[in-house]
This record gives sequence, C-alpha cells and structure tokens, in this order.
Amino acid sequence: MSETENNLVKVTVDGQAVEVAPGTTIMQACEEAGAEIPRFCYHERLSVAGNCRMCLVEVENAPKPVASCAMPVAPDMVVSTTSETVKTAREGVMEFLLINHPLDCPICDQGGECDLQDQALGFGGDASRFDDNKRAVENKNMGPLVKTIMTRCIHCTRCVRFAQEVAGVPEIGAIGRGEDTEITTYLEASLDSEMSGNVIDLCPVGALTSRPYAFTARPWELRKTETIDVMDALGSNIRVDMRGREAMRIMPRNHDDVNEEWLSDKSRFVWDGLNTQRLDRPFIRQNGKLTPASWDAAFDLVESKLKGKGAATAAIAGDLVCAEGQFALKGLMDALASPHVDCRQDGAKISGPRGNYIFNASIAGIEEADALLLIGSNPRLEAPVLNARIRKRYLMGDFPIVAIGEAVDLTYKAEFIGAGADTLADLLAGKQSFADTLKNAKNPMIIVGQGALTREDGAAVLAAAIELAAKTGASFNMLHTAAARVAGLDLGLVPGEGGHDVAGIQDAAQSGTIENVIFYGADEIAGASLGDAFVVYIGSHGDRGAHRADVILPAAAYTEKQATYVNTEGRAQMTEQAATPPGEAREDWKIFRALSARLDVTLPYDNLAALRAAMYEAVPHLAQLDDVIAADAPVAPPHDGLGAEAFTYAVNDFYFTNPIARASAIMADCAKAKNEPKNRGDSSEGTGTDG
Repeated sequence: MSETENNLVKVTVDGQAVEVAPGTTIMQACEEAGAEIPRFCYHERLSVAGNCRMCLVEVENAPKPVASCAMPVAPDMVVSTTSETVKTAREGVMEFLLINHPLDCPICDQGGECDLQDQALGFGGDASRFDDNKRAVENKNMGPLVKTIMTRCIHCTRCVRFAQEVAGVPEIGAIGRGEDTEITTYLEASLDSEMSGNVIDLCPVGALTSRPYAFTARPWELRKTETIDVMDALGSNIRVDMRGREAMRIMPRNHDDVNEEWLSDKSRFVWDGLNTQRLDRPFIRQNGKLTPASWDAAFDLVESKLKGKGAATAAIAGDLVCAEGQFALKGLMDALASPHVDCRQDGAKISGPRGNYIFNASIAGIEEADALLLIGSNPRLEAPVLNARIRKRYLMGDFPIVAIGEAVDLTYKAEFIGAGADTLADLLAGKQSFADTLKNAKNPMIIVGQGALTREDGAAVLAAAIELAAKTGASFNMLHTAAARVAGLDLGLVPGEGGHDVAGIQDAAQSGTIENVIFYGADEIAGASLGDAFVVYIGSHGDRGAHRADVILPAAAYTEKQATYVNTEGRAQMTEQAATPPGEAREDWKIFRALSARLDVTLPYDNLAALRAAMYEAVPHLAQLDDVIAADAPVAPPHDGLGAEAFTYAVNDFYFTNPIARASAIMADCAKAKNEPKNRGDSSEGTGTDG
C-alpha cells in the first residue's frame, strides 16, 4: 500500500463512508460520495472565494453550517447534506441572493442555461419575504464581446478571479461595500485580453453574456456538435451550435490535456465568419472577371491547363486545411509527377524528423517545467490558451522565464534578454547566464515560434535551438500557428527532389517555369508574386487566394466535414460535421478525387473510409486519435549560419489571421476596439504583470 493510501482521511457523508486525500475540501468529499452540492462562487480552476455560501453543509459538532468549498476534511468527520438545517440554510441563502435579482428570465440570454434558475428551483423556497424596491446597477463597458447587465450580478467574483489568475489581465474588480458593491472594469475600459469571452461561461447568472449572440436564439433551438477548433494550432475542443445550417455560437469543451475548459476570443466568436463571404459555387475567370460556372465547366478549364503539364504544376496548402485533403493533394501531385508541393505557406524553414516540428513536452507538460526559454514567440497572440497554461505554471512559483524577441506583455514576468539570433548564439556559446539556468533545471523547456523560422536564416535558428536543447537537456518544442501544419509535415507536403518550396514556386511562376499553381486554402500569399501562372483555388471563403484565382472550386469549412487535424503537440483529433457545405461546395478530398479522374491519374479511393485506410497506412499515428505519440529526437538541419536581424512575431494582428476571421464582423469590431485609445495611463505598457 502506498504512502498516499495510508494517509487517506475517512469521512462519512449522508451515512456513506468515503476515503479522500488530506487537504480535500468537504465539497469534493461530498461529490466523491455522490452528493450534489450547489455552488455559485466555487470553480475547480479558480481560487476559493467562499463568498456565496450556497454550498453550506452540516458537520457534526460544528456550531453552525459550514461552507463546504473552503473547509478541508478532518479524520472521522461526519457530514450531512440533506438535513433540515442544511435545507433551511440554503433556502435562506437563495432568498438573499434573489433580493435584488430582477425577474428578467423571459428576456435573459442565460435562460435555459442559468445556474441561478436551476438552483433556485432545486434548493430555494417558493416565496420571497422581501417587499422593498430592488436596487439597480449601471451596466459596464467590457468591450464588443461581453454584454453586461450588472443588476443581475450576485457578486460570485468568478470573473474577477479569472481575469486575475488565468487571463493575467487584472482589469475586473469590486468597488463599494455592502449593498453598494459592484463588479466593474477599472477606469471603465474594455477588457484587454484575448480570452475575455471565458467570463461568459463562468458567470452563473445573466450578468455577463455574449454580446454578438444576444437575442438571437435559445439553447433548446440549437443543434450542438462537438468538434475541434482550427483558429490556432492548439486544437482546442469546442462545441458548435447551429440553427439550420447557420452557426450561432461556439463554446469550449473540457479537455484537461489541451485547452482545459478555456477558449480564445477568436476561436469563440469567429462563428459569424462561417456564414459570410462563402464560396458556394465554382467560378472561372473570363475577361478578367470571375463569373459563376458549373463544376463541369470549371473542371474542363482546369483539365485544359494541367493535363500533361505535371512538372510545370505546383501546389501550396494553407493553414486551415485538413489531413484528408492534404493527403489527397499529395496523392494528386505524386500522380502528376510534380515535386513542387509545400504546406509551409509562410515560408517557415522546417525540416527533419518529427521531433523537429512538434511540441515534444506536450501542452500539459508545461506544468511540469521548471525553466522556460521563448525564442521568437509571443504565445499570448499565437496560442492564448497555451499562454494561460504558462501563466498557470508561473503562478506556482520558481519558474524563471526568459525570452528572445521584441519585449511584449505576456501576462507573466519574462526577462527579454535580446531581440535576435545573436542572443541565441550567445546562449549556445554559454555567454548568457540563463544557459546555466537551463542546464541546472530538472525539466527545462525551449519553445520556438514561427516568427523565428520564416526568416532567411530560419534553418539556422532551428538548428541552434535544437543544439541548445541538446546541450542543456531541455525539451525542444515548436509552437505552430497553423492548424494544418503538423499534419502537412507528417504527410510529406514538402518539396520532393528537385522541387520548389513556396518562395521557389513564386520565383518559378514569375519566370514561367511553373505554369500552374493549385492554392489549397492558401490565402496568405500575394497574388502578384505568381506572375502569369494559372491559379486554381480550392477553399471555403472569398479571400486573397480566391481573388487571385483563375478557377475557384468551393470547398467545405472545418465545421462542415468530418476531418483530421493534428495540433502543435502532434495530437491527432477528429472534427465532426456540424452543417452541410453551402450551395455546390464539396468536401476537399472529393474535389481532388474528381480532379484526378479528369487528369487521367485517378486516385485509388472512392470514399472517405478508403482514403483514411490509405492515409493510416502511410502515416500510422494519424489513426491514434487523441494520443500524443513520442517522436524521434530532434536533429539539427543543415544551414548557412545565423543572421543579425531581430526576431519578428508570427502573429501581430490577432483578429485577422485567416480567411474565416477576416470574414467575421465580430473580429472587425474586436480589432477596432483594440486599436481605440484607452484612458488607462501607462498601465498597458511593460513586459508583464506580477500576478
């Protein structure tokens, strides 16, 4: 028997004996015994406040009911959760909570999902003895995402604790005393956080609700589909709520090893971009203008240009595309005998074994680290939920963080020791003291951002980071910004022998060597860089790639297909189809299959099951859904030496990083609010908060 098992504390809850670890709260022990404990202020991922008192229980020999969320268990403690004393106490607490709460349920967006409604029914009384006028509280400005009706607030302080502890942007707090207490943003400025929407989920009443979703639907009208987010490379687990085929909202799902239960604002509020600027029919360019066409007419034109010109055809995969589509594209390019294929749309110099391009320590592994080096990465904008995980570890203490790049506010204290590759070279040579910190740490981490790899010396930066990790014993971790990137690299969407990368394709297109380019969801490449090449665009939105195209073949968005995505740590996850593609749009792999038949290089599968069987045979770990498969050790790639310029970050405009976000009016409102001057003095400057 282990030492932990020897030290278990025996507690009796409603006559049932349970054994729990020392330090467990009474509430947790009661839940272990199967007893339901109501609560408003308590949340598993936030500090204990103990201020709503809804979780009162009766403890034997205690003079009065006890707040179970804040009291640890003691040996042989006897707890009752159903006694008359507990029932009366909870009814009294609920009566006080409802004294000033308005009767807004018929017009409140929280209706049907409201903890206060549910617990008032289950644990409250049937009448109120309060006859005085209810107080009213002025609504607060929390920006374009969070709607406030603060008269409904019950002062649970979940939003305050989330902003302080998780988001690291302590801009919400309480002012006043007693009945005059109000929750507000400091200096009445909108929330300056990329995770502000999480306070909507945390609010147990209708005080904080979604402004874009306001008055649009009731929860029982919506069809709910559990799927995966693709707005960054984290692979957050989400739920998409649809009415008909229109996306109405996106909410997080719990996954302890990926996003816990948090979600970035872009992932949460980008849903209106799924409904606008959609490509719902094929287009062909005639007389300089894109005009609607049939699938047959579009395929006829593509066939006339590509047939027999495989070596003069190139393909570029974008940031939001799925593994199945990339596998089909790779199969098509191989059948055409073209080595000119690349999934690194941003030009990142990534090569080598799988350990070179995944987050080897895993996202949850951040909590086990004891030193961190960031190289050319701003995780606050590149992966806000992962950044919150770093902050979580930072708040545990004894976690030195050093960064190389432009000094920015990361929501935790980080020492910026330099801006460019020369600092990285000094670390590798042992000229920086943090090299010794990494070497002496038990579980150090190095995180490399995409901004450090898209430079001319990206391969040298990658090699230096891998060498530094090997020298200091640190884990090497790459933070991607594109949801499609790891799957593309796994599937080999990189130039073959004699093939061109993205920059080479652009140069060859301008010189005329490359005559045809397939854009598979590639929307971040300037159209003018392709010269007079014939461009086929396969994607879901009328964005930059479609504007440059000579033929547009409409494809499904990530919510409209069952598809595989691999996140930055190499975890394969499957999306589920929440809606059908609009109009004549088709799933990506079907387009490539039909196109291959037209070009007389028919791909050897006719359905999704056959495609996946071939894909799993080629890359077996893609079949192991939700598992992180250990990769081979990183190997430094060949390079030409480090440059001198400073690192830039891959994401500077957080709200406009992809075609779905650029189609979203909500994201435009967020960007506008972000750029508006705020009356906050110098508080928005600096390189971190002290937590």
